[in-house]
Amino acid sequence: MFDALQERFEKTFKSLRTQGVLNEQAVDESLREVRLALLEADVNFKVVKDLLDRVRARALGEEVKQSLTSSQEVVRIVRDELIDLLGGKEAGLVFSRDYPTVFLMVGLQGSGKTTTAGKLARWLQQRKHRPILVSTDVYRPAAREQLAIIAKAIEIPCFPGAGIDSPIDIAQAARKDAADRGHDILIVDTAGRLHIDEQLMQEVTELRTRLRPSEVLLVADAMIGQDAVRSAQEFHERLGTSGVILTKLDGDARGGAALSIHAVTGQPIKFIGVGEKYDALEVFHPDRIVSRILGMGDVLSLIEKAEQKLDRDKALEVHRKLQSDSFSLEDFRDQLREMKKLGSVEEMIGMLPKIGIFKDASKAKIDEKELVYMDAIINSMTPRERRNHEIINGKRRRRIARGSGTSVQQVNQLLKQFVQTSRMMKTMSKGFFGRQLGKVKLPAAASPGPGAGA
Repeated sequence: MFDALQERFEKTFKSLRTQGVLNEQAVDESLREVRLALLEADVNFKVVKDLLDRVRARALGEEVKQSLTSSQEVVRIVRDELIDLLGGKEAGLVFSRDYPTVFLMVGLQGSGKTTTAGKLARWLQQRKHRPILVSTDVYRPAAREQLAIIAKAIEIPCFPGAGIDSPIDIAQAARKDAADRGHDILIVDTAGRLHIDEQLMQEVTELRTRLRPSEVLLVADAMIGQDAVRSAQEFHERLGTSGVILTKLDGDARGGAALSIHAVTGQPIKFIGVGEKYDALEVFHPDRIVSRILGMGDVLSLIEKAEQKLDRDKALEVHRKLQSDSFSLEDFRDQLREMKKLGSVEEMIGMLPKIGIFKDASKAKIDEKELVYMDAIINSMTPRERRNHEIINGKRRRRIARGSGTSVQQVNQLLKQFVQTSRMMKTMSKGFFGRQLGKVKLPAAASPGPGAGA
């Protein structure tokens, strides 16, 4: 996400750093590029104007004039203003003192509301809650069956509501069932429409009145850009939403909805959907998103993802082997397999800062199939070859290629990538990632190296 915006910001700030003196003309030229970048990203025009007015006032103020690194100060100002634009800090969920807590999911049809209800339930379950799902959509064919299928896939209960035709009656019966069975959270998936109409609003308004939910979460599709912002504004004005879950952000390289929705509606973005899998729901951290946009990476999110999904003992063993120069092709293969747990290679590379050894990683064309080929090539080696890659001569390379259904060139490429990645991982294990290893399960996060070169 935000690929195009990130490239424009990187180019603009690089030009700014070459300025000998940071004067009004230099600032205006840079902000003109920023304005074009934001508008091309489909950010609301008024939001762009207000943002740049604030940046310009601060960039030409005494704070920057007295700075020895004025260009860096401007970057910092842009960063701070973008974070404020996105809400300042993450907005957590609000839980009720009543039992169970009710989360009401609203939104237009096609926004991904039902799938997001399942993702949110999964996210809560992973944090030791006991959620239960219910659909009050009695209009769309098989809507309740769809939620039941999702619930079964993520192993979370779903109240069936069989024989009940009223959305209000279904929701109230589900709340009683949740309380009786000891579920602390009830997630209510409501009906959607292709557009906002009076019937939709009356229904969700009555559900809100009867259920008294602690959260009314609007699910909005980031792919529709400013239409998502307009629907969010209308839902909030007529219903009083408490937050937004922005879906399909992984498919929106522009990101205009994400950058506009809080400023226009005043409501925080609480989660973002970043994929089709049921665990592809992330807490929205304004500072981390801005760091990605400005090419500073999002190492904290990568650390958290690694902490949740990777094996700590394996990570410590890899760290030890890197320090003792005993990291082998078997370890490399295991790291490739572990890496798949974190998502796509491109997603991980997008979280790395565009500096140092990662500077050009985002420009690499990544073919996920290469990871499959790499696994097959290593599996075609003998145990001795996997432990000591230096013995793999031309004859052995031809045999490995035949056995894995690949070419000698691909075998050569893998061996080269193994050497390069080993060096990179060793460097990282001595730096920031290594220092964090005592706290989190991290070393496999270094594995983007092979994908970057694929």
